[in-house]
Amino acid sequence: MRTLAVILGDHLNEDSAAFDGFDPRQDAVWMAEATDESQHVPSHKARTVLFLSAMRHFRDRLRARGLTVIYQELQPGSLAGLLQRDIEQYAPERVICVWPGDFRLKEALSPQVHQFLEDRHFLSTPDDFRRHAEGRKQLRLEYFYREMRRRYRILMEGDQPEGGAWNFDADNREPLPAAGPGKMPPPLRFPPDATTQAVMADVEQQLPGNPGSLASFSWPVTREQALEALQDFVTHRLPLFGRYQDAMWTAEPFLYHSLISSSLNLKLLDPREVLAAVEQAPAPLAAREGFIRQILGWREYVRGLYWLKMPGYAELNALDAQAALPRFYWTGDTEMACLRDAIGQTLEHGYAHHIQRLMVTGLYAMLLGVAPRAIHEWYLAVYVDAVEWVELPNVIGMSQFADGGIMASKPYAASGKYIDRMSNHCGGCRFDPAQSTGPRACPFTTLYWDFLMRHEQTLRKVPRMDMQLRNLVRLKPEQKKAIAEQAADIIRTGCPTTSSSAPAAASAPLWSNV
Repeated sequence: MRTLAVILGDHLNEDSAAFDGFDPRQDAVWMAEATDESQHVPSHKARTVLFLSAMRHFRDRLRARGLTVIYQELQPGSLAGLLQRDIEQYAPERVICVWPGDFRLKEALSPQVHQFLEDRHFLSTPDDFRRHAEGRKQLRLEYFYREMRRRYRILMEGDQPEGGAWNFDADNREPLPAAGPGKMPPPLRFPPDATTQAVMADVEQQLPGNPGSLASFSWPVTREQALEALQDFVTHRLPLFGRYQDAMWTAEPFLYHSLISSSLNLKLLDPREVLAAVEQAPAPLAAREGFIRQILGWREYVRGLYWLKMPGYAELNALDAQAALPRFYWTGDTEMACLRDAIGQTLEHGYAHHIQRLMVTGLYAMLLGVAPRAIHEWYLAVYVDAVEWVELPNVIGMSQFADGGIMASKPYAASGKYIDRMSNHCGGCRFDPAQSTGPRACPFTTLYWDFLMRHEQTLRKVPRMDMQLRNLVRLKPEQKKAIAEQAADIIRTGCPTTSSSAPAAASAPLWSNV
């Protein structure tokens, strides 16, 4: 054998560099399902099924083209261990692999892989981002995003942005009407075929203790399905995506969101075709720009930052957060309505949209002072679209401010009033977002003020926190004392002591109880 091309679970694109010069007469593809990849963090069953089903469908597609595919279905052990076994059996002259999306995995495979190839799925490379970062005192999405818009001539009129502005946040991010989202076409879903059902059976048998449910699994697992999902979003939900992209509503997990992030991250979709479809869609400019910023801007930006700053970035903890992750993150068993809804749908679908992640589950963890690595590992475990290159920077930098401002210009700290403004959760919750102390005080509001007090000296150095800190000055000493005492009790237990939820886990999360 001349070349063994290692194809990872998030490298499922037929135009991958791994196939350049591929000769079916003397080269082979290698793919494997290793249980360690679902156990180094306790991967949601839906996440594992999505990856493995997409891999098996891709395997079958390659074999139909006449390629030799050496494929190991779900087996105990590590990818590196399974690869080494097959290298010894087939004795290839060289082993190649496209750049992994996980620093851990790249390190593990390095002894066996002769060459890591550029992942040209992306519109920028780690070297591109390194050049962008050189000489800059601060890294900010806005400047990188403008460079990418100009480079790829997307939503541009000459050298100026279409519509005269680089972003249209002022037109976006509204709460839903009081009556709710109204009637809208449900997102396109894909019932499991025989291949997916076989994967589901394997996962239930070999990984029974992993979190989450497979009862509603219907994610795209092939390129054809991913293209259908893209068209469904562009046709039915993109026009209102911008306006309501930050809105939340009880028992409405999807609203106007695209549900294509997992297809992008598995490489079933190419970002160029997504950008073209959105740019040309008959939708308001504010909606199109808001979505394009996520793909052309944020997605490329976080990947660049990940490879620029790893491995040390994963260990950052600028706010010295040390608390355990509350046990209810693995069960949804909490009286806080917003958290119960976001975590419940996460366990059911392996999905929550970006504001639920940033301003509900992420916000609570930051205000509580959860150790950044613990909440990072939770996000990596429970979401179907989670690959570390995109998940870790969003959690460490954006959600937890654990990098001290490398990624974002301020902590995304807010009280329960933000959730009240952007959702209907508070109307059905026993806690009052306007109260910071007492039996009905919203834990978000209590912890918000306590967060400002605990970190006041650090936050004084963050210019965009000035307004929030000025509000802190208005609190009387007795108010501060009462807030601090109530917050200390919440931090000690992980939730309000009047809640029926269990206390915070002392060490490892008890995902086997889910």
